[in-house]
Amino acid sequence: MTAATESPREALLERIVEWFAAHGVLDTSLRSLAAGVGTSSRMLNYHFGSRDELLAAVVTKVCDAERQALEDALDGTSDPLDACRDYWDHLAESAQAFAPLFYELSAHAMYGKDYARGFRRHLTDAWLGGFRRAFLHVTDADHAEELAGLSVAVGRGVLFDMALTGDRDGADAAIETYVDMVRRSLEGARSASASG
Repeated sequence: MTAATESPREALLERIVEWFAAHGVLDTSLRSLAAGVGTSSRMLNYHFGSRDELLAAVVTKVCDAERQALEDALDGTSDPLDACRDYWDHLAESAQAFAPLFYELSAHAMYGKDYARGFRRHLTDAWLGGFRRAFLHVTDADHAEELAGLSVAVGRGVLFDMALTGDRDGADAAIETYVDMVRRSLEGARSASASG
């Protein structure tokens, strides 16, 4: 949707995502959020119904954007490991704004808050499907599934550490090491299969 055709709800949601990314979610009330994004709590209720539904919309929007960024990285190269590296660059660049929001909302899902029940799927599916599809180009379905799960786990762990420490260089080096390990593993598996 272009800026000219963006609905009032989508334009407001965009501002809300930016505000949460800058200030965190915590126990923000609709009233304080409304003041922060330049609207009224009545308008937030009109567009989203409740704080919980608003948070669900935020998660969906952020995850959809990340899913698209991963798809763009995958479409930009035939090498899934190059795509992983490109996607990491995108993720690391946006981490200062969005990592705290991502982990905060993930914690809500971990604690089983009612409104967060669907978050587990959104917070996982946005990445697993793309990585699975990428690895299917270079290995069988079972191995692709395993590598997708491992890639998501490693990426989240490195992202979490970088968000806490601010050490981008160390995070980049960790991802580079991981990509090299997976590449060697895939090459070893291909060599074993060719000689066997």
